[in-house]
Amino acid sequence: MVSSAIRILKDSESLVLNPYRDPGKGVITIGWGNTFYEDGTSVKLSDKPLTRARAEELFNNISGAFERDVKKLVTASINPNQLGALTSLAYNVGIGNFKKSTLLKIINNDPNDSAIEYHFNEWNKSGGKILKGLIIRRKKEFGLYKKPYLNVALFIPVIIFFYTVLTVAL
Repeated sequence: MVSSAIRILKDSESLVLNPYRDPGKGVITIGWGNTFYEDGTSVKLSDKPLTRARAEELFNNISGAFERDVKKLVTASINPNQLGALTSLAYNVGIGNFKKSTLLKIINNDPNDSAIEYHFNEWNKSGGKILKGLIIRRKKEFGLYKKPYLNVALFIPVIIFFYTVLTVAL
């Protein structure tokens, strides 16, 4: 996942090493918003606290699974920024909700459709209440979604070529 998406996700979820009841949905959560472990077991209030290293591992494994699921669901050609933004959204709303969303249907039809921003912003509620934190998160996710992706690795052969030419010429 692109680092911008990881930053959005971690900033939005916040790290909590002890299990706690999420105030919005009431679901038991740990780490960076994890409601379950890698094996699918739900987080319980009686679970032991995580170490920072274990929280990182859990986050990487779960977010990686979400990214793989999003890749399977998105049939249109999208760039890594778009994938990261959609992974952050799915991590928050759940892959099942993302799978049946109008947003996914629109993206699969046209990943540049002007209605995408509206449908990102629809996911601003928890427990039926509009939350400022979700409004901010969706704005960041959509900002990443529409941000062009520049793959620096594509320029390495060009840089090597010019470096070689300049070195030989001097």
